[in-house]
Amino acid sequence: MSEVRAACLIGWPAAHSRSPLIHKYWLKTLGIAGDYRIEPVPPDAVADFVSHLSARGYVGANVTIPHKERVLALAEADARAHAVGAANTLWLDHGVLRATNTDVEGFVGNLDACAPGWTAASEALVLGAGGSSRAVVFGLLERGITRVHVANRTLARAQELAARFGARVEAVEWSAVGGLMGRVGLLVNTTSLGMTRQPPLAVDIAALPDDAVVADLVYAPLVTPLLAAAAARGLKTADGLGMLLHQAVRGFSLWFGQMPQVTAELRALVEADLAKV
Repeated sequence: MSEVRAACLIGWPAAHSRSPLIHKYWLKTLGIAGDYRIEPVPPDAVADFVSHLSARGYVGANVTIPHKERVLALAEADARAHAVGAANTLWLDHGVLRATNTDVEGFVGNLDACAPGWTAASEALVLGAGGSSRAVVFGLLERGITRVHVANRTLARAQELAARFGARVEAVEWSAVGGLMGRVGLLVNTTSLGMTRQPPLAVDIAALPDDAVVADLVYAPLVTPLLAAAAARGLKTADGLGMLLHQAVRGFSLWFGQMPQVTAELRALVEADLAKV
């Protein structure tokens, strides 16, 4: 009988994550004897938990709030995780605990699927300057976007992000967003604005070029007002659920040895689960 491999999600809190639904679907469809569990781990216990991952029966883990930055110092993190300043995936490699950030490929993989040719945009506008924004900016630069404008209500945070990534990234005041719309080929919302029970995202996209692409990392609701406005104009869009699904792919392959696919059936399964809330 083959060994049952297991991975987990480490967070505080972690109970409402959709990761178990995603990974258990892939385990079942690929016929792999494995498991994926949720492990609520408070901040003062994360170092001990991570250092004893194998002893707890795990070959790896996803990492969510508030541990993404902390685990960088607890594992051998790759260049991508260091560049973003956070890790969301851990795995054991011949006894060595390694870390990476798959939010980057989750974001660009979803764009590739939803808006082929999006890299034709020379300039992008990113709303927000948090951890998700860092992953987005890294992915945009890696894929050749010439200029990335980052707007944040607190300008200092956008300036810190720009300093991290260099001359191709420009920090701008939130009040400058409207004036940039006419020149960017890609607009990305990384803030919580527009999310269920959060304030609305008050931006006017009327000036966006007709071939622009609009992405929103929010997935509750699935169709945010920003995406609805973009669709009404006939613009290509990419939603937050797609990013959630695509970011899970590489972690699964590292833990279980097979590359899963993001399918319409999987998306429908997660959509149905989100609809219950």
